[in-house]
Amino acid sequence: MTLPPPGAPAPSPALDTTAPRREFWFGLPALRTSARSARDTVRDRLRAWKVPGDTCCDAVLLVSELTTNAVLHTDSGHVVCGLTLTGDERLLRIELHDGGRVPVRAPERRAGPGEENGRGLFLVQQIADRWGSARSTRAEGKVVWAELTSCT
Repeated sequence: MTLPPPGAPAPSPALDTTAPRREFWFGLPALRTSARSARDTVRDRLRAWKVPGDTCCDAVLLVSELTTNAVLHTDSGHVVCGLTLTGDERLLRIELHDGGRVPVRAPERRAGPGEENGRGLFLVQQIADRWGSARSTRAEGKVVWAELTSCT
């Protein structure tokens, strides 16, 4: 058994092999307006997959926050978003790949009431069952991922 190096992101749980998993990828320009496009695309895909409403709403919020962070805090020209639903429909993984090279970390403090920014990753941390950041295999930068479990 090979263990990941210290500080490496936790591996994703093994995907169910009894039924085929569903996967969907799409790209968007790194513009502020892309957060809305990402929300609409994810909502439409998850409805087509018949993902329950609560999980769908959480996923839409997660992808919105991840897209917004990528657009605002990296110099990416393009972002790639992926959705993977396990065959048993118990795990939904959301990935957002961008050109940023700095790993994303959990917020060190909460944003104050008068601050306009600083709540996105706090929301991701609160909503996702697991989340993290790693080097991207699909872009010249990083991926930020979030997982929701028990989607059925």
